[in-house]
Amino acid sequence: MKQQGVHPEDAESTSGASSRPDTARAGDKDPEGTAADEEQQAGGGSDADRAAGEGTAPDVEEAHADEVEGDEPLLPARVHRPSDLVRVLAGVLGIVLLLAIAAFAHGTTSGLEQDINKGTGQAPDVFSKLAGLVSSIAILLVPVAFAIERLIKRDGLRIADGVLAAVLAHGVTLATDLWVARAAPESIRDALTQPSPGDVGSLTDPVHGYLAPVIAYMTAVGMSRRPRWRAVLWAVLVLYAFSMLVTGYTTPFSILLTLLIGWAVAYGTLYAVGSPNVRPTGRTLMAGLRHVGFRPVSAAREEVADTQETATDRGRRYFVTLEDGPPLDVTVVDREQQAQGFFYRAWRNLTLRGFATRSSLQSLRQALEQEALLAYAAIAAGANAPKLIATSELGPDAVMLVYEHTGGRTLDSLADDEITDDLLRDTWLQVKALQSRRIAHRRLVGDAILVDRSGKVIITDLRIGEIAANSLLLRMDISQLLVTLGLRVGAERAVASAVGVLGPDAVADCLPMLQPIALSRSTRATLRRLARERAQRERDAVLEASRLSKQARSEEAAADTGADSEKPDKKTVRAQARAEKRALDEALEDAREEDLLTLIRHEVLRIRPQAPVEPARLERVRPRTLISFIAGAIGAYFLLTQLTHIEFGPLVANAQWGWVAAAVLFSALSYFAAAMALLGFVPERVPFRRTVGAQVAGSFVKIVAPAAVGGVALNTRFLQRAGVRPGLAVASVGASQLFGLGCHILMLLSFGYLTGTEKTPSLSPSRTVIAGLLTVAVLVLVVTSVPFLRKFVVTRVRSLFAGVVPRMLDVLQRPQKLVTGIGGMLLLTACFVMCLDASIRAFGSEGTSLSIASVAVVFLAGNALGSAAPTPGGVGAVEATLTVGLIAVGLPSEVAAPAVLLFRLLTLWLPVLPGWLAFNHLTRKGAL
Repeated sequence: MKQQGVHPEDAESTSGASSRPDTARAGDKDPEGTAADEEQQAGGGSDADRAAGEGTAPDVEEAHADEVEGDEPLLPARVHRPSDLVRVLAGVLGIVLLLAIAAFAHGTTSGLEQDINKGTGQAPDVFSKLAGLVSSIAILLVPVAFAIERLIKRDGLRIADGVLAAVLAHGVTLATDLWVARAAPESIRDALTQPSPGDVGSLTDPVHGYLAPVIAYMTAVGMSRRPRWRAVLWAVLVLYAFSMLVTGYTTPFSILLTLLIGWAVAYGTLYAVGSPNVRPTGRTLMAGLRHVGFRPVSAAREEVADTQETATDRGRRYFVTLEDGPPLDVTVVDREQQAQGFFYRAWRNLTLRGFATRSSLQSLRQALEQEALLAYAAIAAGANAPKLIATSELGPDAVMLVYEHTGGRTLDSLADDEITDDLLRDTWLQVKALQSRRIAHRRLVGDAILVDRSGKVIITDLRIGEIAANSLLLRMDISQLLVTLGLRVGAERAVASAVGVLGPDAVADCLPMLQPIALSRSTRATLRRLARERAQRERDAVLEASRLSKQARSEEAAADTGADSEKPDKKTVRAQARAEKRALDEALEDAREEDLLTLIRHEVLRIRPQAPVEPARLERVRPRTLISFIAGAIGAYFLLTQLTHIEFGPLVANAQWGWVAAAVLFSALSYFAAAMALLGFVPERVPFRRTVGAQVAGSFVKIVAPAAVGGVALNTRFLQRAGVRPGLAVASVGASQLFGLGCHILMLLSFGYLTGTEKTPSLSPSRTVIAGLLTVAVLVLVVTSVPFLRKFVVTRVRSLFAGVVPRMLDVLQRPQKLVTGIGGMLLLTACFVMCLDASIRAFGSEGTSLSIASVAVVFLAGNALGSAAPTPGGVGAVEATLTVGLIAVGLPSEVAAPAVLLFRLLTLWLPVLPGWLAFNHLTRKGAL
């Protein structure tokens, strides 16, 4: 689709830096301040004047000078900048750290305040009064002066953003003052306040109620981006802080907290409402090209897949035709686009070792220099890469890189029969040339490999590459390209082409890098999709074999009935069952497919049997480990704060050991109930004693894995080793989990209702129960209405309970099995509730006991949170929930904390040693 051409007299095209989007000109006349204005003044006359001076600008050409072809959508007036979100999180983190220092380093904060007060107290009295007067006036006049300047330049939207940020900051300061006065620890109150000099008996404000709004306003309107205004702003803030410290109306921590609140609220407001869009349009690009000496006629926007990876790594690309000479390929990179993917890259920097990605918040000048350096280095190495011929800035928020036009198609767009052995060899030759000069590409995916009309391979997208790369990055490039080519031509051809160019040793050395974490995001997504398709084909093959087996058995039964034969004996039934199992196993074996990474390893090992196959340790820390550590630390901190007020000596001395023994008995009985709950959904015959042993072994497994994951994996493995087919084993565990979830929800609602009515003469539920039900209903509606959340939940539930319905039909044919399963679930919950109740009675007096309904509600809520928590065994989350829940229903904290500790000791920690012994025993017996 073509956009209508704009005459140069109507377009802002005096220079690349002075051109701005239409949306910015309509309601945001000067979005980025005086820097652009100064460049515009220095840019000279219009394009028509320059063209006339050269004598080569016909009117017809001028009419099309700003024409942009292709899909050049109208830019939105406002955008949500990832950089603003990063600043918000940084501000919140600064506030948390400041409060933590004030809370836990009381001596340090007191000494710091005394030193600062001593230093400021030595200032001359005249200077202190003058600074206070000037800062009090300036802190009000400076924002007003800047607002007038912005209104003159028709930038009223920024003033509105600043006013909104100021109002929100004022609300946050009021809430902070209220929290410090009524609920904050005494150490934080001492760090943020001091006796007021003007009012005996009162304290100073913890946060300055008008300084924070001023800071939020100044930040939101963009004063910090103007050098002159920024200098004035800092001068005013320093004078104000100095005068307040000298007069004793504040503390250093109060000043810092005020600055952080204003700063964080400002950027939070900007991210929520959006910032004025200053991204360069196609016409801005045309003006920028003329500014560096080209004479463009039109520009066509290149369409690329709308993915986060390509948006971050590739920039916006244009095909530009010139009045004379060959066409150009132009890449435009702006600040918002560069900031995309920051959190992903920061996470990679944290969790991966040795090859972390560069920060995406580097300046545009650094990004420009990096890509230019890589383009020149690639060509100097002898590789076929686009030739960079010009670079330029497009205003303060974008840069452009001009390349000679290469043409051709990407590897992803080629048909399979077009990917010949010569093309594969040429691709590896380009990579070999890069690696000969130790240049790492770091993104050798299909859209980074271009094939021109003559069949020559060109390596593009060098933006995130590295020069002087280490061996790890070079080996990762080889493994990435092996997978990229393997996805198109298969593992055998991909490995053969690599060996033919690089040699067997170089290819064999990359095997430790051949793991998903070392590949690009798009490649990992493709591998996951292929894995799901393979699993679906295996399930379909097993289901088809099962259908054919059941059909054959039904035909045999019909034939036997027609012949009036006797009922088949047990030996015949067992033989038929074994034959059916053997047929299903053969069908599964025939349908099983190896993944691409395994096939590539096999091909390399066939050439180099002694090649290293052990994957390299690339992860510095696993996500689950990090989350578990954080959650465990939070839980430990909560428990320690509860335990500091408890005297354990008298508590243990007065404990009722009879109830402790009862708690131990109920904890042991829970393993038999868990075995019943599992076997009730397994129609096949499985030994009960061994199943109980597997549940004991689960006590060890859930310490090293989240409770909702470890138990499911262990039970599935146990049923498979007991002779249950893999698909049916997964379905049986899924059915058990599904019924357990239903029973859990019903019991939670039932006991919650009873808890709300047990203290009232009527059966009307309490407001707490009604509020809880409404909250659950709102959450369900939110999940079902948001497409992303709905898809996420449906995918997880479908994968967890795949095959459950057919399995339940088999269970329903044996009612005694269903009764055993449901009875086991109810007994399991009853055992845990009675264990918690006995733990409470062991430390409580006669008047501190709770009703069974209240204990059940607390346990069910804590168990649900423990299953959802990512920590092993729900450590931290369960303890915190149970303790808070028991205190909420009326149990004293000095009884609730030790009761929860005893309960968790009996149900989580003490069974670890027996669980480890049971796990090793069952493993030796081949049961796990």
